[in-house]
Amino acid sequence: MTKLSVNINKFATLRNARGGNVPDVLKAALDCERFGAQGITVHPRPDERHIRYRDVRDIKPLIHNEFNIEGNPIPSFIDLVLEVKPAQVTLVPDAHDAITSNAGWNTLRYKNELTEWSGIFRKAGIRTSIFVDPDPEMIYGAARAGADRVELYTEAYARMYLQNRGKAIEPYVSAALAARQAGLGLNAGHDLNLENLNYFYSNIPGLLEVSIGHALICEAIYLGLENTIQMYLRQLSDF
Repeated sequence: MTKLSVNINKFATLRNARGGNVPDVLKAALDCERFGAQGITVHPRPDERHIRYRDVRDIKPLIHNEFNIEGNPIPSFIDLVLEVKPAQVTLVPDAHDAITSNAGWNTLRYKNELTEWSGIFRKAGIRTSIFVDPDPEMIYGAARAGADRVELYTEAYARMYLQNRGKAIEPYVSAALAARQAGLGLNAGHDLNLENLNYFYSNIPGLLEVSIGHALICEAIYLGLENTIQMYLRQLSDF
């Protein structure tokens, strides 16, 4: 079964835009679980423009399903992850001023750093996933760096999906096969939505988890959060 991890950053973005505690990010995490999500993802950035480090600390003891913290492994991020001890940490090479993640790691260039970080988290009992483009060489590099999983950056798939979904999925199928050959678990995320998710799920072997935030929260404005999560879970099935 492919798990759905809901990225709740957008709830924090709305809260921070006005101040106060509306919407309540902790309640959002609990509601996503209650409505069927098998995981909660957060991506704290140094400027705390959405999820704050305090949110991460407050969420962990409340939820029962998998907790995934993603971000650039700067020292403060590493310290936070080691303190909170989520089930999974996803290493993402985003700049401090990036609007959203926009590329995977070059696992060959950053082999030494990724190996060090993976070792730190493994010692703490935290599963490590490395965010990569759908390039087999980057996937093999992640395996050599000691990762447990890779998360495929799916923006290119989503962008090309309406034009030629067969062509859009090809590099991701190759990447999934490379991950299997390398002995890595496989996650995916970025711009997946109700329109393109089932085709991705149906064609990617060994897909363990998808992390979805922006599209899901936007669709929930119109469809309701519980209904939207159930619709996403249906897309991760064979109907």
